[in-house]
Amino acid sequence: MTLYEGQEEEYERRHNQLWPEMKEMIHAHGGKNYTIFLDRETHTLFGYIEIEDEALWAKGADTAINRKWWDYMADIMETNPDNSPVSIDLQPVFHLE
Repeated sequence: MTLYEGQEEEYERRHNQLWPEMKEMIHAHGGKNYTIFLDRETHTLFGYIEIEDEALWAKGADTAINRKWWDYMADIMETNPDNSPVSIDLQPVFHLE
């Protein structure tokens, strides 16, 4: 995902005030240990979340609260026509436990 230049502090502020309904939706759809990293040079965001089930997690995108969140964030980051963040899935190339 990519932030618009100068929106780093606003992005962090909004996430520090994450709506309780959004937290509930994330947990209800099997999400936990959610972390978002920012590369300040490129304004690129990298999200990491552990999920229980991919199909259950995918259903969260169609919830009303998630759509509301996308609309809320659309003014500070690159989005698709439906206001979902422009993003690509990264392919794992190494893991060590």
